[in-house]
Amino acid sequence: MTISPLLFVLVLFSSAGLVAFLTPLAIRWGRRFDIVDIPGGRRQHEGRVVRLGGLFIYPAFLIASVLPLLFGIPRNDPLEVTRLTGVLIGMGIVWVMGLADDSVELGFWPQFVGLLLAALVAIHFKVFIEIFNNPFTDGQVRVGWYLMVPITLVWIVGMSATVNMLDGLDGLATGVVGISALVFFVHMLRLQQYSVSLLPLALLGCCVGFLPYNFNPARIFLGGGAHLLGYAIGTLSIIAGAKVASGLLLLWVPILDVMWQIYSRWKRGQSIGRGDRGHLHFRLQDAGYGQRQIVFGYCAITAVLGLIALLVPSRLLKLAVLIGAAVIIFLLFILLTRKSAS
Repeated sequence: MTISPLLFVLVLFSSAGLVAFLTPLAIRWGRRFDIVDIPGGRRQHEGRVVRLGGLFIYPAFLIASVLPLLFGIPRNDPLEVTRLTGVLIGMGIVWVMGLADDSVELGFWPQFVGLLLAALVAIHFKVFIEIFNNPFTDGQVRVGWYLMVPITLVWIVGMSATVNMLDGLDGLATGVVGISALVFFVHMLRLQQYSVSLLPLALLGCCVGFLPYNFNPARIFLGGGAHLLGYAIGTLSIIAGAKVASGLLLLWVPILDVMWQIYSRWKRGQSIGRGDRGHLHFRLQDAGYGQRQIVFGYCAITAVLGLIALLVPSRLLKLAVLIGAAVIIFLLFILLTRKSAS
């Protein structure tokens, strides 16, 4: 099965071009309707910055991912279009929720319910995790629906929340998700999943088109678009042969950050949905590192982990990398916590 290289170019440039062309309009609308973030609390940016970044990301991804359907490209899996439908409907739910949050700042529970509903939609359209690779035996483990449903819900909602919490510095979430999408694209190409590989390519284009406006100093923030990117990367990691392990490896640092924040806030008796400057990227900034240094550092780590996902065949070695990274990150958290307390 082959697809014309021109279609790959069309998907990438259509998503990137639409986002790049329309984002200035989102900036103007945000300023006109005062949908902006102002400095204060955990926000330490300068001036009033529009937070409508997700406004045109979803429409651009929708157009770029549906465009190949017009060409009648060959597909290996008859359920591909069904799963794509579930991803797009779920993203639509997250998109609406994000725009509502940008406008009126929804609380934790409305956002959680919105993400849960979007994840259930994905499951209904056959986007779920039912097979795991055992790193110790290289065999596969299939789980029943009673485990499949909660595991998938935790994964999709968790990835959405992780990218949202990562969105604390200019260009950070956009850059990490863009690199992750690129790795997924290459991974799917290697497995000759050409038709499905167009989806992470469309997501990559959205990130490429948005990053010039979002990079430090940002003219616009992702806002509800952060949940949108997280949902996209979470579902795309499932629909092409369950690349969940690769997704786990790529976003391992922000996932560990979220785990630490949940534990830390629980220990302090604080709501886990309440934002603060406890995240690793904020702690590094408070320690004196510049925004661009931190963003480039995160992107470099994501790229290295992506290369490991692509080039290292041993699942056991990948598990060792996850464990080693977890030890290093948690030690860094302990060090930064003690430093801030002294």
